[in-house]
Amino acid sequence: MAAGISMSLGPSPARREALARRIRLLVAATITYNVIEAVVAIAAGTMASSTALIGFGLDSVIEVSSAAAVAWQFSAADHAVREAREQRTLRIISVSFFALAAYVSFDSVRALTGSGEAERSVSGIVIAALSLAIMPFLSAAQRRAGRELGSASAVADSKQTLLCTYLSAVVLLGLVLNATLGWSWADPVAALVIAAVAVKEGHDAWQGKGCCAPTSAAPVPSAAAGTDACGCRAGCDCCG
Repeated sequence: MAAGISMSLGPSPARREALARRIRLLVAATITYNVIEAVVAIAAGTMASSTALIGFGLDSVIEVSSAAAVAWQFSAADHAVREAREQRTLRIISVSFFALAAYVSFDSVRALTGSGEAERSVSGIVIAALSLAIMPFLSAAQRRAGRELGSASAVADSKQTLLCTYLSAVVLLGLVLNATLGWSWADPVAALVIAAVAVKEGHDAWQGKGCCAPTSAAPVPSAAAGTDACGCRAGCDCCG
């Protein structure tokens, strides 16, 4: 073994349970907020004939499915059962990424080809702004807990939340530009870029990328070797 490389067995059982409880709470908060966001965004989008807002609301529904999959995984009290559910949870998250990319792409092309003029929506601007303020904190907290626990599914779901934060920014910008300058094309163009990112994240989740889960049977190099608890090298974006 090379000198200067220490070994880490990952978090202790007590720490694992604490992290699992934290993830359950964060997922519950994410689901609750996204249900509210979906109802408000779809209602506001319908009233304003805004395909962007309706798409934003449907995206929230997709994110709920991703978070619900993680909630199901971490509902198991036994750590071994949670690990056994990891791959299936990643598949669900991956499909939710692809569904998000498909809808955003369809909605963006539809908006660019002139499906109708959207009206100004104050309530849409408010919910998009709130999402932009709230979701980054939920995403960062879940990503940190997932990385320390070594859960690829928790990290992947945090990326889903982060991607929806970007979508919030795009929707907010589009709504503001449409309301002030009449630039209805700005939102769908930026949304197409987000759709491309969603495809990449969906592929990574399907491949099980995002975190290298440490186990007691497979120790990983510690931070002294330039890696974190997930076994990711310094400067590597595999854990997001």
